[in-house]
Amino acid sequence: MTTSSRQLIYRRCQLQPSVAVLPDYLKPGLDVVFVGLNPSLKSAEVGHYYAGPGNQFWPFLYEAGFTDRRLRPDEDGLLLSYGIGLTDFVKRTTRGIGDLPDTEFGDGLGGVQSKIEQFTPRIVCFNGKSGYQAAAGNCDYGLHDKDWDSIPLHVAPRPAALSQ
Repeated sequence: MTTSSRQLIYRRCQLQPSVAVLPDYLKPGLDVVFVGLNPSLKSAEVGHYYAGPGNQFWPFLYEAGFTDRRLRPDEDGLLLSYGIGLTDFVKRTTRGIGDLPDTEFGDGLGGVQSKIEQFTPRIVCFNGKSGYQAAAGNCDYGLHDKDWDSIPLHVAPRPAALSQ
């Protein structure tokens, strides 16, 4: 991605914060829904989740046995057939997490919780504790005592951070 295309994407998303950059992949009865913080500039550019170079989300899904082969970011729409859903706390992209105020995560948490209660997956996995922590208070990695309508909540390291 060129610097100018990155800047263009960033400007568009900043000027139109209500525009969803990536669609939710959700349906009733999924095995797991992964909740990201917000789309990266690369994901916004290509229109697919976890598309940044070195992002470990796609290898993780395969290595953990969620998928029968290693999928690519442009195959994110196939995840529903594996019983996997995707959404984000914040649907707009930023240069980094530091550009998102905690209030935006709080607003996003309510939206995510509403979606989870509507679609009732077996478990919710937050990719990174920053968003969950900003919205809901202190948390650790792993399975949490809290739940949403008896749906267990799990917090995992951000896949982009695993590559660093």
